[in-house]
Amino acid sequence: MVEEVSTEDVKKKLEAGEDTQIIDIRQPAQFERGHIPGAKNIPMAELPRRVDEVEWGDDVVVACPIGQSSVQAARLIGSYEGVDDGSAVKSMAGGYRDWDYDLETGPEECDDDS
Repeated sequence: MVEEVSTEDVKKKLEAGEDTQIIDIRQPAQFERGHIPGAKNIPMAELPRRVDEVEWGDDVVVACPIGQSSVQAARLIGSYEGVDDGSAVKSMAGGYRDWDYDLETGPEECDDDS
């Protein structure tokens, strides 16, 4: 069973500077319109083939639109052999529907030097 964490707890982790990885599994266009600060975008359809690209930390939270797909994604990430046994992969309960805090906009990384 995948543990769920509230949007409020995710916000508190980020504000406290905890080393929490946010994985946003929405499509890139949705991600660019607004995402949790510091989130990395890996769309759900791409996750199985990209899971080995990420250096997984000890605290991973998966976010999706309403908190359902993120449970499946968290289960997939947690089963990957590159994720330490000590890693906690959680789903953000309620997803972006319940996120009442500020969002970043634009792509996850800016290659523009200006």
